[in-house]
Amino acid sequence: MTSLLKLKLHWQILIALGLAIVAGTLSGKDGGIFGLTFYSVYGFIGTLFLNALKMLIVPLIFSSIITGVAGIGGSGNLGRMGGRTLLYYMTTSLIAILIGLALVDAVQPGRIDGQPAKEIIGLSEDTSKVAAKVEGRGASDIVEIFVRMIPVNVVAAAAEGQMLGLIFFSLLFGFFMTRLKPPFATTLDQFWQAVFQVMMFMTDFVMKFAPLGVFALVAKVVASTGLGAFVPLALFFFTVLAALAIHMFGVLPMLVKVFGRVSPIAHYRAMSPALLTAFSTASSSATLPLTMECLEKNVGVSNRTTSFVLPLGATVNMDGTALYECVAAIFIAQAYGLELSFAQQFTVVVIALLTSIGVAGIPAASLVAITIILAAIGLPAEGIGLILAVDRVLDMCRTSVNVYSDSCGGVIIGRMEGETGILASNT
Repeated sequence: MTSLLKLKLHWQILIALGLAIVAGTLSGKDGGIFGLTFYSVYGFIGTLFLNALKMLIVPLIFSSIITGVAGIGGSGNLGRMGGRTLLYYMTTSLIAILIGLALVDAVQPGRIDGQPAKEIIGLSEDTSKVAAKVEGRGASDIVEIFVRMIPVNVVAAAAEGQMLGLIFFSLLFGFFMTRLKPPFATTLDQFWQAVFQVMMFMTDFVMKFAPLGVFALVAKVVASTGLGAFVPLALFFFTVLAALAIHMFGVLPMLVKVFGRVSPIAHYRAMSPALLTAFSTASSSATLPLTMECLEKNVGVSNRTTSFVLPLGATVNMDGTALYECVAAIFIAQAYGLELSFAQQFTVVVIALLTSIGVAGIPAASLVAITIILAAIGLPAEGIGLILAVDRVLDMCRTSVNVYSDSCGGVIIGRMEGETGILASNT
């Protein structure tokens, strides 16, 4: 047992997934002991894990966005380079989200043979109730979405799951924190940094139970529906992979070639150590030191540019994560048989863009962001259960996209700042 716990998280989750398939198949919905069905035990444990994820949402979003924005503003770097960097990061994240949205709408992984995959996947929420919630949350037009961004009561907005308002308030709070004078600025900064660190510890603690959560949630699905649930899951998996591939091997290399004026192949080669590390650790923050070393020594971007662009990117630039959040939310909506309006899909895009800024660069933190998006458009969080089964592999892939996008930003911003030594022998 001790040796099992020493395995890396992704191996624990894969083992839990295999055990869940076996356990769910053997127990079915009726198997049990002492009058207690295994199915109800699966449901109990899975609900506890999902509730723990939801518990993290409000304080994590508050602390991560406030400290991130305050750190950017407080560094005195919101000048020309800062503006260019933020514009690049927002643009690439938006492009990634739109690629994911286009692909998930075209492939329709949440529908099998034209029918919603709700029964196949084993989602228990009543479709009519979910539709009513989504309709209530959906805006009649785009203007209403922006109206909801400014909450009358930020506490009520947090309690009711109005995440757009909560994110907007956090952005404003972090920005105006930078306008305070000592000692108030120091006190507030230390407070929110401490809250953020505590939330990181709590997120890490909750994710230690991810293998148990995966086991319970997947075993429950297999017990009720059999292995047919993995057909839409496979479609979802390959839809995300295809969208990530288009962004990483199509969009980003084109930007490097056009705006960075360097060879994308040479850039891939120079950044390969960081990309492989990002893939294996699934953490852009853990990879940051190596990313900076590769960009500075292998690519030739100046320390001035690297030391600003990459730490900022590790905080706010999450192309792969934003894409994944969007595809996951639309996939779950499709599984319920819901046709999201343009305004509702626009809401998903906006929240995916904003939450990708606040998502910490640690493994599986995007699960919290997906919970936020689902709550914002009125969808239940139970759909996350199946996504967990393939999340680790997709986490490794999207982290590689995040890190590669950061490095592309370094090249492009360096060129815009007039640097001439970037991949000089390969241009």
